[in-house]
Amino acid sequence: MSRAIRFWLDDRLVEEVGLPPTTTLLRYLRDHAGQPGTKEGCAEGDCGACTVAILEEKEGGGGRFRAVNSCLLFLPMLQGKRVYTVGALRERGAAMADSASGYHPVQQAMVDTRGSQCGYCTPGIVMSLFEACYRSDMQGEGAGWTIDDQLCGNLCRCTGYRPIREAAEAVAGLQPADRFRAEANQYRPDDPALDYVASHPLHGEQHYAQPTSEEALWNAMEAWPDARLVAGGTDLGLEVTKFHRVLTHIIGLEGLPALRTVEADEAGWTVGSGVTLTRLLEAVDGALPALEKMLRVFGSRQIRSRATIGGNLATCSPIGDLGPVLVALGAQATVASRNGKRTMPVSDFLTGYRQPDLQPGELLWSVRIPKPRGYAMSYKVSKRREMDISTVSAGMHVVLADGGDGPPVVHDIVISYGGLTARPAARAAFTERALRGKPWTMATVQAAAEMVKNDTTPIDDLRGTADYRRLLARNLLLGFFLDSQRPADAALEDHPTATVTAGGHA
Repeated sequence: MSRAIRFWLDDRLVEEVGLPPTTTLLRYLRDHAGQPGTKEGCAEGDCGACTVAILEEKEGGGGRFRAVNSCLLFLPMLQGKRVYTVGALRERGAAMADSASGYHPVQQAMVDTRGSQCGYCTPGIVMSLFEACYRSDMQGEGAGWTIDDQLCGNLCRCTGYRPIREAAEAVAGLQPADRFRAEANQYRPDDPALDYVASHPLHGEQHYAQPTSEEALWNAMEAWPDARLVAGGTDLGLEVTKFHRVLTHIIGLEGLPALRTVEADEAGWTVGSGVTLTRLLEAVDGALPALEKMLRVFGSRQIRSRATIGGNLATCSPIGDLGPVLVALGAQATVASRNGKRTMPVSDFLTGYRQPDLQPGELLWSVRIPKPRGYAMSYKVSKRREMDISTVSAGMHVVLADGGDGPPVVHDIVISYGGLTARPAARAAFTERALRGKPWTMATVQAAAEMVKNDTTPIDDLRGTADYRRLLARNLLLGFFLDSQRPADAALEDHPTATVTAGGHA
């Protein structure tokens, strides 16, 4: 197990000791590696100026590029990985047969479309387009939404985005036969095991362990009962960059293969808690519209390529967008410790505000997502369509029975809301009881929707008043009924990031 942080940065192997383990990749690039091409804008994963690309191991061998926010990556998270910055593109461009100018195709596309003005955001945009250039899923019918999705995590205050989008359209899915593609095809990560300690100049020793076996994981958790567990870092990173908290013991989970697998069968998917949301979106593509729709409006692609399903659930935030839809689908959470595993509904795992059902020595191991038995859909209401926190989100799932000569009858229904109360994924149990056994008609649903107010006392905060949230909860249920009258994937076809507003169904 290495006691030094070792990773590939562009074309060179980096080995670092002595730096605090909470040093972000962004600060390392700018303050220690002499690479100021990667910019700092917000230091919280919102602007995209700091975007770099990392290679992620693919199932069956090789790797794929993922654009990520370097401001949220602690240096030890890169153990054994390959990182590419905007500097690597220019350095290699001159050696590329298809680039007489010496620029990489994505850089040349930005020049040709005049996609840069002040230039501050340009390196991050170039690295987002770099990922797009090597993606195999950005061509053909149904891939149009991926252009906007690839860019929604990059902010530009100058150009108005049209020329940037034109550059993206020019390079998306190009997959040039260059050294980058060759490295991706041949990629095998180095040993991710790490046992690192360094002294913070003000706060003493800080420890970071990244085990690669279950035994090593349990040993680390027992040795450091106060340690923070981290997989993606999109939440924990903010504690360092924004709240300046000192983390003395951190256990990284990226070295455990069992947490990074997705297994599909006829009944559903078993998803390791360390699976990123980008990987999850790819796994359910076209097969689970309710989850896919929510994932498409979950942060940016850079965030989703680091954020994990386990992190989103285990933080137990009332605005965690996966909770409501997973509860509606009847997902099961499995937690593990040295003593074994136990499984429970996700609704029971999310016990309260920041309170997952985890005992000392336990962590969320996997999530079982069954295929819906009836019609399921998810909704997110926010002030911006992308890159925003929910005011209210919802997951709903109805199973209908034959109503004879009349309309179908509600055999079972689950209605779960996020953002209404401090509890994540609150069930509308009273409304559910009012609908079971009743005809599935607009009149029935309208009557039941008026009862949603009996299920909860909404919070009142800067994102919306309690009355506004009650109206949203009512209208989301009405919108669900209307959606249930259409094909299951219609919400994705109409608009990839469609939401429901307070005024009615959209």
